[in-house]
Amino acid sequence: MFRLFRPSAEKELDGIIDEIKINLQNNYKEPAHNARRRLGERTEELHAEGKLKEEAYQRYHRTFEEYTEMMKDYHH
Repeated sequence: MFRLFRPSAEKELDGIIDEIKINLQNNYKEPAHNARRRLGERTEELHAEGKLKEEAYQRYHRTFEEYTEMMKDYHH
């Protein structure tokens, strides 16, 4: 669901997802993997800090898992 006033934690994670998408579109493998890793790390950090509600955490964690599965054979 699109919300005009999303929490800054969600905006940060959305920015990382955009970075992943751009890197995948341009076939930049290493930057795409780095951004995917950062998405997973920041999702966990923000959730642990209480800056990411459970529903949002589940959504971003699922996105991280989807990218992980999609990119498992994506290497040089």
